[in-house]
Amino acid sequence: MSSFLTGLARFRRGSWEALATALIALGVVMLMQPFFLWAYTWSFLVTLVGTVMFIVTSHFPD
Repeated sequence: MSSFLTGLARFRRGSWEALATALIALGVVMLMQPFFLWAYTWSFLVTLVGTVMFIVTSHFPD
């Protein structure tokens, strides 16, 4: 956990890509669940932010 937070603070690719991947997965889960309308409403935005974050962080140094 400490290396993950250090990677976030130093803008390293691995930590930020993991966070972006988690956001994409969260957005997909929010899209597919049938219980909460607010989650469905925000799912596209969460997935979009995760995708853009993944594209940007793929240019960070290792």
